[in-house]
Amino acid sequence: MYKLFFRLVFKRMDPERAHEAAFRWIRLAARVPVLRTYVAAALAPRHEELRTEALGLRMHGPFGLAAGFDKNAVAIDGMAMLGFDHIEIGTVTGEPQPGNPRKRLFRLVADRALINRMGFNNEGSAAVAARLAARNPVFRTTVGVNIGKTKVVPEAEAAADYVKSTERLAAHADYLVVNVSSPNTPGLRNLQATESLRPLLTAVREAADRTVTARRVPLLVKIAPDLADEDVDAVADLAVELGLDGIIATNTTIAREGLGLTSGPELVGETGGLSGAPLKARSLEVLSRLYARVGDRITLVGVGGVENAEDAWQRILAGATLVQGYSAFIYEGPFYARAIHKGLAARLAASPYATLAEAVGAETRKKAAQ
Repeated sequence: MYKLFFRLVFKRMDPERAHEAAFRWIRLAARVPVLRTYVAAALAPRHEELRTEALGLRMHGPFGLAAGFDKNAVAIDGMAMLGFDHIEIGTVTGEPQPGNPRKRLFRLVADRALINRMGFNNEGSAAVAARLAARNPVFRTTVGVNIGKTKVVPEAEAAADYVKSTERLAAHADYLVVNVSSPNTPGLRNLQATESLRPLLTAVREAADRTVTARRVPLLVKIAPDLADEDVDAVADLAVELGLDGIIATNTTIAREGLGLTSGPELVGETGGLSGAPLKARSLEVLSRLYARVGDRITLVGVGGVENAEDAWQRILAGATLVQGYSAFIYEGPFYARAIHKGLAARLAASPYATLAEAVGAETRKKAAQ
């Protein structure tokens, strides 16, 4: 029914307008007690065997919503109602900003992909922190906060901008993510170089510890799939050296290999980050490389082209303790998380592993031993 609705309604709408409409419906449903209870019962059944411990946190399962869908923390309960085990809000910047001019979001339906050049449009860290502080949760869920650089802030002052967001948001985050990998903020990806990343992550870690003394807020970094292999290794080594809690692999890509055969050249030529199915192979490759480098010393989060339960299962076998999705949610609709949970439970039952934790990295370890 959703795919028919998508073809008849959403496909005819501007992608960003369709996103806004769907977002409003999700938020509205979550505000109506009877409706949200019914929806959660249908879309968020719990599988005990999928319960996951990661980053020192206990979650209903390993599958969450990637950053970018709920930039301003306005629909956390709505997304939990749809079955996501954790919700990563943002990207949030130090100061509010409108993002890039519209039109800035494009569907490549035939390729099951999206191109976006949103530009971190959000209300800013002060407004988002106030909203999180005032939140009265309906569903128990894990909330990650993804932070990025304000566009007008010079690269040399990036650390101070991230620290500002950290000081405002860390107390409200179950975990914190430093985003240095979006292609839509000029100069941002330069911060992935270890000589820039080391002082940035150190400053954010110190700010989080200074701001929140009652607990340790887990800190992760999100990297691009376009990094060369040796740079992936360098980030992995740096994460271990600094005692980072995790790495998210990966953000969107600026590559366009394999496109244009099914999607028109006018879409493929749009600037911005590509997400969805075409990112699947490289994202999995980066994840496997990271796990081979860091093993179980830090938590890895697999994201990029996760369309179904098999994709999620392959990420776990490659080394991901947690898995995230976003673009496929647009195409698959409200049963997306439910289908992944059901499929993961079936794959675990048919596997030689007693728990999901045993399965994490099993395929990568097997390849290393051959």
